[in-house]
Amino acid sequence: MDWYPLVFKPIIKERIWGGTKLRDVLHKPIVSEISGESWELSTVPGDVSVVANGSLEGTDLNTVVALNPEAVLGKKVVAQFGDQFPLLFKFLDAREDLSIQVHPNDALAKERHNSFGKTEMWYVMQADPGAQLIVGFKEDSNAEAYQTALAQHQVVDLLAKHSVQKGDVFFLETGTVHAIGAGTLIAEIQQTSDITYRIYDFDRRDAQGNLRELHTELALEAINYQHTESKKAYTKITNVSNVMVDCPYFTTSFIPLIGTASVHCAHDSFTVFMVMEGDCALLYGDKKMEVTKGTTILLPAALGTVQLKGNAELLEITIS
Repeated sequence: MDWYPLVFKPIIKERIWGGTKLRDVLHKPIVSEISGESWELSTVPGDVSVVANGSLEGTDLNTVVALNPEAVLGKKVVAQFGDQFPLLFKFLDAREDLSIQVHPNDALAKERHNSFGKTEMWYVMQADPGAQLIVGFKEDSNAEAYQTALAQHQVVDLLAKHSVQKGDVFFLETGTVHAIGAGTLIAEIQQTSDITYRIYDFDRRDAQGNLRELHTELALEAINYQHTESKKAYTKITNVSNVMVDCPYFTTSFIPLIGTASVHCAHDSFTVFMVMEGDCALLYGDKKMEVTKGTTILLPAALGTVQLKGNAELLEITIS
């Protein structure tokens, strides 16, 4: 197989809190004024990404992996995760506040849902003035204090609010209570999982006057009640990979590209690029692919070294 950089058709999700930035900023093919998510790379059952370019066009990601798991995923990834693509990549547009949520860890997700847990990270691509994210507790708490605040509709008072701007990064380990606030456009990298426990929805009602379902009891055992520092500082040295987050599930780096940078795609892991700003050319072998803001590219592990050329800001994701 002559492997090449793969791009996929976005899977657009309508959400009651969504807007139009996926179209207006990232040029995604949305057809609704409440488009909240663009799933860029997914093997979640029922939402498996399909290749949009080259000889594999029309082939779903699971089938691509099955052609040669080590060539696509990398030897280390196959040893660690088997032949399942282990990550889910999204863009999210929050026109309104999302509900306050928490995700279970691997053990709890396996026991309850036969699923992976959901460790994730956020990169803020754009933020309206005054936009905020909720991430974790202001200070150490406990289940009793949390349940009391929840019963009194005051749980927000226990949580840490962060005013945000473009380029801010947050790493959310499983168990971290969180919510994306109105006016933010987010790139999200997470484990392949769609398990979410909604714990508070600001008492909002839908068009029929109904409250959305909460998962109060399920969340109690999943929550980490200790204060943790989730915001990550990182360097921005041009034309190199500046590590932002390094965890067992993924390593994400920031590449401020001005001119040319070489990126070695090790045979141990696939590499994913998400273009946060600008545009550039991806050079591999004697071929070239032009990519622009909002593009997500999967580089199979067998591809080897590639070059980036142009003026852009990219996230580089591997499993190290």
